[in-house]
Amino acid sequence: MQQKSSTASMSQPGRRTVLDRFMWQFNQLLKIDAMNLLILVVVILIGWSIISVSIPNPARYLPSPLAVMMSSVDMLAKGLLPSYFSDTLVRLVIGSAIGLAAGIPFGLLLGLNRTVADMFHPMMNFFQSVSGIAIFPIVVIWYGNSDTTVLVVILYTSFFPIAFNVLSGVREIPIRYVNAARTLGASRYQVMKDVLFPGAMPHIATGSRLSIGFAWRAVIAGEMLAGRQGLGWMIFTGQDTDSTAEVILGMVMIGLTWIILDHYLLRPIEEDTIERWGLVQR
Repeated sequence: MQQKSSTASMSQPGRRTVLDRFMWQFNQLLKIDAMNLLILVVVILIGWSIISVSIPNPARYLPSPLAVMMSSVDMLAKGLLPSYFSDTLVRLVIGSAIGLAAGIPFGLLLGLNRTVADMFHPMMNFFQSVSGIAIFPIVVIWYGNSDTTVLVVILYTSFFPIAFNVLSGVREIPIRYVNAARTLGASRYQVMKDVLFPGAMPHIATGSRLSIGFAWRAVIAGEMLAGRQGLGWMIFTGQDTDSTAEVILGMVMIGLTWIILDHYLLRPIEEDTIERWGLVQR
């Protein structure tokens, strides 16, 4: 009885100490993603500023956050930053869209026959593991330093991850489902549409997210190496002019864009798809 009364008294909010109440409220705040992000950003900016003022020649080695912000204001006033940003996004959207539109049907078609799927699986794994930057020199030989070169690299980088994931998803579908559909008179197209496509949806969602992530890296690197205007090219020209603030601004833009794209678009789509089609509950 004494132990129960002691436990009950400790559980009453009025008898908590001031420190306990403060820690409870603070922990509630920490559960909010926005608060966590704000704290992280403030800590990074403070640490960045301290390091910047502590080193010699900070304009060359590590400009302060204020200097980077002023660089962004200058590029916005000149219209350069919106132009670079839009060029990069357009390349990402076009290359990723073509890669996904070609990779998903390709993976499904390979999966129509288990023997063919098993035969192509190692080859698809090989190509999806070869970075798009690794094929960049040979693409330059074919097309020179042009927008076509960057588009081909993005297409390659986005095609194989989604095709490989779709093929892996199709191979995991129990063969009895395919046989049951064929027994009921389903054509190859119906098997692909009604059995393989729904069964591979979780892998399609995951593969799409991976493909777009790889494509985002490829478009930045492609712009650097091919000399095409965009965020990657902005970083490369900042190096040539010793404009460290411009380089850091480009890095921040690349990182923030991907965080927003992944956290608020790709990840929710992937989670909803897996929850609906993968028989997984949150």
